[in-house]
Amino acid sequence: MKKIIFKEINFLDFKEDQFNKIIKKKGLFVFPSGFGLPSIEKDSRYHLSLKKADFVFFDSGFFVLLLKFLKKINVNKFSGYKFLNQFFDYLKKNKRKSIFCIDPNLRYSKKNKAYLNMLGLKNIYNYLAPIYKTNKELNDKKLLKKITKIKPNFIMINLGGGTQEVLGLYLKKNLKFKSSIICTGGAISFFTGDQAPINNFIDAFYLGWLIRLIFNPFIFFKRFMYALKLLPIVMTNKAKVYGSDK
Repeated sequence: MKKIIFKEINFLDFKEDQFNKIIKKKGLFVFPSGFGLPSIEKDSRYHLSLKKADFVFFDSGFFVLLLKFLKKINVNKFSGYKFLNQFFDYLKKNKRKSIFCIDPNLRYSKKNKAYLNMLGLKNIYNYLAPIYKTNKELNDKKLLKKITKIKPNFIMINLGGGTQEVLGLYLKKNLKFKSSIICTGGAISFFTGDQAPINNFIDAFYLGWLIRLIFNPFIFFKRFMYALKLLPIVMTNKAKVYGSDK
């Protein structure tokens, strides 16, 4: 599997037919977005969490295009939406797997659990995350204790980018057992109906940003303007390719 190292982050050039192999692995799975990646310049906690992650996917179509046109490096976009699409199909066939969801509020928590129940899953656990602002708050011992007791197969962190990755790294370092920690943020809301109605076609043609902008222009216009800061970062930093496409 080809790897691209950028700003000390090991990105995977991941393909759909490799999903069944990688889903059996344990570790921290992260999907840095186009409006999250510029934060690596100033947010050392976020940057470290990406560097220490086990699997970093090309979630951002903007980043993929910048690599293609500025660095002449071709990679496959593999978004959180695409990952969850395959992950949920996997869970339908493996209904005994246990899922521990870390959710931002009660409304989302109920809808996330209802969706997972609809897939036929029974071993679902939910945790309402407090508002994490400082390093001290991210050392969530209450959460750690609950997860340690349950020992789930998968931990889904459904929080905002920049927070979920840092929390994921905290769990990876402190849990005494191995689990898959999946940081897909609000991507589960594409399936529950709480976010813009994205489908496979929209995702494949990098149009998710446009649909989200139409769906919620006030929030996403600011985010996409911030994502433009990724342009000079890619222009002024090297990207190294290791491995092959096989």
